Amino acid sequence: MANPGDFAYTLKQQADIVRIIGDYIKLKKAGAQNYSGLCPFHGEKTPSFSVHATRQFFHCFGCGVSGDVFTFVQKIDNVTFPEAVRLVAQKLNVPLPKATYASEGEAKEARLRGQILDVHERAVAFFQECLRRPEGARAREYLSGRGLDEEMIQKFRIGYAPDSGFLLRDRLKGEFAEEVLRESGLFSWKEAATHERRAMSNQADERDDRSQLSAHSSPLSAMYSKFRNRVMFPISSEAGKVIAFTGRTLSTDEKSGPKYLNSPETPIYSKSRVLFNLDLAKEWIKKFDYAILVEGQMDCISVYAAGFHNVIASSGTAFTELQAKLLGRFSKNAVVNFDPDTAGAKATERTLGLLVEEEFQIKVLTLDQGFDPDLYIRRKGKESYGEALRHSQKYFDYLIERARALFPLRSAEGKVKAVNYLLPHIQRIPSRIVRDELAHEIAQKLQIDSSVLRQELRHAASTRSTAAVKAPPQSQVTEAEKVLIRALASARQIQPNQEHLSARDGAEEEFDPARQAAYVLANEGLHRGLSSESLAESLLNAPADAADVLQIPASESDRRLLATILIHEEEELTPEVLEAAVRALRRIHLKREQERVQQQLKKPDVAADRDRLKQLLSELERITRALRDPSGAAA
Repeated sequence: MANPGDFAYTLKQQADIVRIIGDYIKLKKAGAQNYSGLCPFHGEKTPSFSVHATRQFFHCFGCGVSGDVFTFVQKIDNVTFPEAVRLVAQKLNVPLPKATYASEGEAKEARLRGQILDVHERAVAFFQECLRRPEGARAREYLSGRGLDEEMIQKFRIGYAPDSGFLLRDRLKGEFAEEVLRESGLFSWKEAATHERRAMSNQADERDDRSQLSAHSSPLSAMYSKFRNRVMFPISSEAGKVIAFTGRTLSTDEKSGPKYLNSPETPIYSKSRVLFNLDLAKEWIKKFDYAILVEGQMDCISVYAAGFHNVIASSGTAFTELQAKLLGRFSKNAVVNFDPDTAGAKATERTLGLLVEEEFQIKVLTLDQGFDPDLYIRRKGKESYGEALRHSQKYFDYLIERARALFPLRSAEGKVKAVNYLLPHIQRIPSRIVRDELAHEIAQKLQIDSSVLRQELRHAASTRSTAAVKAPPQSQVTEAEKVLIRALASARQIQPNQEHLSARDGAEEEFDPARQAAYVLANEGLHRGLSSESLAESLLNAPADAADVLQIPASESDRRLLATILIHEEEELTPEVLEAAVRALRRIHLKREQERVQQQLKKPDVAADRDRLKQLLSELERITRALRDPSGAAA
């Protein structure tokens, strides 16, 4: 939590939460101080996620999550608070003080992640250097043959891993500890190397063995580069930090390993959470409001080089739900362009299913048989690719064509198989109306006359298990209450650094809405019995050092109410506005008192008690006079 006086609090004052969150999701202006977008923390079709520019906080009315700029970065990047502060500082180019952590374990993990990032940055420079050397000639020839010029090679920081298993290790071992190198994912090792030597029993070679052991007994001697004789494609995080690699082999022998070798999972890299080129493509995706999704790095780079900068690729894995959610932060529109071969078609189907679940609007770009995006652009040119992109199919037209191709419709059996192929795709669609329309369209295109098959389609269209997020119930809070809550909350509103004139300097005393509202409520109890009473009490009793208004001790429902009130504030909080709200609350308070006295007067025993009757009538007259008073004050 950011508290007054510490670095995080100062940084929070400088941070523009709209710009920071806007780097992650697409925001649109939705009021004087509000911006809205699709919530990145739960699936939704209609924006319920709001950011308040002045008060510097966010709130989702769908799932209820809220907080400040650091809370957002923590949740979306899955990092600790100190790391979130560091990331925000880096975005603002603010120098960091020495980091502090909640525990030694947390500090160790953060240091390790930072060092592994440094290892990757050094490795990128090493691979780039090797690409320029004579031994990188074959790698340069390969890249040239794939149509990449020097500008694109530099843009994507492509390099070459030499055939030696020790050059990179020797370059890094002076800078980084063995633990860091092992955790980086760049190296493999043989744990049993020295034990094997010790087990050797040949007496004639014993002296030679001892000399070898003394020279190679260090654990690093058994460590060697995982990537050898490969063209190296760095994989970057959304923030542009290199976190992993894909290496494309240049060898043709059986011992060279897989054609493409990917970094393993590490403390900084989880392949299911990363989209290749998102760091370069995200602004273009937001600008054009759609993404081109391809399978591999080379396809992605070729499409990007052809001028289609809103292109991304899954990173060393089949497309995942987490990647779909990540992409959905920038646009809910996608063109899927996987290889048209059998494996590519199956990958397309899996990907379509995940995107449908996340409520994307999807098209499918199917290139000529035998052409992946890279080869298509090199053979037919970027203009032809652009034309093909413009004629992408709607995703269900693509699936129906696939069903017709896979299962000939000449027989009833073929139609049954085609329907069974399409049913799971229909059931993934969230909207029942869309499912019903698709069922009708499929029945027509597959020429299905059987009432049984039609019934199956209708059943698929009408049933779907969903876990919709329910919006919180609307609270019966008056406008006057909202003004008082805003005033109380202003005590913890981040203000720009500026000097104020004091009354001593001859200026009028500065308007302090929080102090005035607190005084009125504490002395007159105007909040008693209102819908917002518990929230007002929480604000009145909040610790003085609670810098974040959304972190005050309060119930979850009160925090949601507070976020709702603050997000939707439109009117400037002036002395006149506050005074009008106080008058309105006084009238509400008086009317409640009037109703209470009138109920007392209706009781049968009051008429017989003259003193009690006189007291109640006097109280009723006082309340009536007060209600006639424009100020609303009690007489």
